[in-house]
Amino acid sequence: MQDRLKAFERLLNIMDNLRENCPWDKEQTLKSLRHLTLEEVYELSDSILNEDMKSIKGELGDLMLHLVFYSKIASESNSFDISDVLNEICDKLIHRHPHIYGDEKAKTAEDVLNKWEKLKLKEGRKSVLEGVPSSLPPLLKAYRIQEKAKGVGFEWEKREEVWDKVIEELNELKREVETEENTLKMEDEFGDLLFALTNYARFVGINPDDALERTNKKFISRFQYIETESAKDGFNIQDMSLDEMETYWLKAKYLENSND
Repeated sequence: MQDRLKAFERLLNIMDNLRENCPWDKEQTLKSLRHLTLEEVYELSDSILNEDMKSIKGELGDLMLHLVFYSKIASESNSFDISDVLNEICDKLIHRHPHIYGDEKAKTAEDVLNKWEKLKLKEGRKSVLEGVPSSLPPLLKAYRIQEKAKGVGFEWEKREEVWDKVIEELNELKREVETEENTLKMEDEFGDLLFALTNYARFVGINPDDALERTNKKFISRFQYIETESAKDGFNIQDMSLDEMETYWLKAKYLENSND
């Protein structure tokens, strides 16, 4: 415990020093840090997906610095300080865990989630969906919307029903595409299909955002293999046929599977 307190105090002292003496740190505001914080969160996300513990440790430190930085800036206008931030989250955690700090019971993680949503409504939220940030990427937003709705019982009973919905939305999209009459309607149906697929992913225990990012990384790796290996063989990728590129693609896929 003492080591943790010393490490946190060390960071706070460094932040005080930087804010007072570093020209760049002195110029920062809550708004100027915002895009940098988003970048740090995505870098942490990459490290987690790569299961790189050393990188995760470093990215957590970067993110922790930002949290301390925001609190330092706010303290200068007497809005709040790091103690206020920490005490507020402690109070919230205690309030939202009555099964730990009170007399209520919760046997499963799902029980806990359901209680959280009900507590949030009691705290004054007019909608369970208010807790979903509007700036979330659309795929992740769909996932969180569905989780929130599930928390108050708005949920399919069987995953087969969700899959039937996926097929229904796919067929509706196909019909709109075949008519080629209304681009906006095609976009609506495509969105419905993505939403239904997100729901099905959730039902089978898959985070669709993580799944898509893994596929993005896989595509990048295979495509870059085509670029590098074809160049070694004296080819210019811009002059290659699709069949020629497919040959290298299959090689990349084979190498991935052999390394698993």
